[in-house]
Amino acid sequence: MIIKTKFKDLVIHINKPYRDKRGYLKELLRENKIKKKFVVSILSFSKKNVLRGLHFQTKNPQGKYVSVLKGKIFDVAVDLRKNSKTFGKYFSCILSEYNFKSIYIPPGFAHGFMTLEKENYVLYSCTKYRSAQSEKSIKFNDKNLKIRWPLKKPILSKRDRNAMDFNMYKNKNL
Repeated sequence: MIIKTKFKDLVIHINKPYRDKRGYLKELLRENKIKKKFVVSILSFSKKNVLRGLHFQTKNPQGKYVSVLKGKIFDVAVDLRKNSKTFGKYFSCILSEYNFKSIYIPPGFAHGFMTLEKENYVLYSCTKYRSAQSEKSIKFNDKNLKIRWPLKKPILSKRDRNAMDFNMYKNKNL
C-alpha cells in the first residue's frame, strides 16, 4: 500500500508480509509501484543513538527508497527544492523491521536518520550513483528546521558535526 504525504512525490510504502509458522516473506521494493529505476542498493549498519545526516548531493541528486531490515530508526527528509511549497519543511516517520514501512524520498531532499535500537540495518536503494565530490550535509539540529529528534546528543561523524546550517544552504547557489 502506498500512502501519499503533503510533500510532492514523497511516499510511504507499507510492505505486506506473508506469514506462516516459519516466519514471513515480504517484498521490499517493486519499481512498478514506485515508478522509479534504482541503480544501486546500499546497506548501512549502526549501533544505537547514531545519527546519519542530513545528507544530500548537489549534482545528480538521488531519490532514495529506505527500508529497515533489522532495528528501528527515526527517519527524516528535508525538502531542499527551492521552488517547492514545502521548501525547508521536514517529514519524519519511524521505520522498523516490525512496522513493515519503507519510504521513497525523491531527489532534492536532504535525508537523515537516528537509530533507536541496539543493532540497526538500513537498506537504501538509490536512483543515481553516489557522487562523493558533490556530497553535502546540513546540521541535524539546525534551529530553522526545528526537527524534533528523539535524542538531543546523538553519536555523529566528524562530517555531520561540521555540517552547514540551513541558512548557509539557502544563501549558496547549490
